[in-house]
Amino acid sequence: MQYFELFNLPPTFDIDKTAIEQIYRRLAAQFHPDKYAAASSFEQRQAMMMASTVNEAYRMLKSPTDRAAYLLQAQGINADAPEHTAFPPEFLMQQMEWRETLEDARAERNESALNALDQEITNEQDELLRRLSAAFAESQTETAAMLVRQCRFLDKLRKEIQSALP
Repeated sequence: MQYFELFNLPPTFDIDKTAIEQIYRRLAAQFHPDKYAAASSFEQRQAMMMASTVNEAYRMLKSPTDRAAYLLQAQGINADAPEHTAFPPEFLMQQMEWRETLEDARAERNESALNALDQEITNEQDELLRRLSAAFAESQTETAAMLVRQCRFLDKLRKEIQSALP
């Protein structure tokens, strides 16, 4: 739980986003390489390594999907392992519908359809994150791992939508 320790946060799924931002700003300023310009080369390398670690920790902790996968990995569960490809049938059907909607909207350059799809997926993500929070609260790691995989799909789909928007 190195990243949680670095940010002085409890290793839990539900964390304060504002606290992450504030702690990140403080740590980034503390270890910014420019502050070590006059220091020895060893101290400069140490500051560079710490700055890199702070940035990676921030990236991991601010993303609910990455944070969940990180917490599961600490328990010996790799939610992103290639052998975990099974999804509930209803989720698979929904994926296909979303993909078709995305392709149609992209082909038509229909910005309002892309925005509507983005909003629909955002709402679905919010629901998945609520369920993920409950799974962690109830120590249901297998459920949490499945939800992480679903969140990964939605994260990817939203990126595709964002890249299709003008």
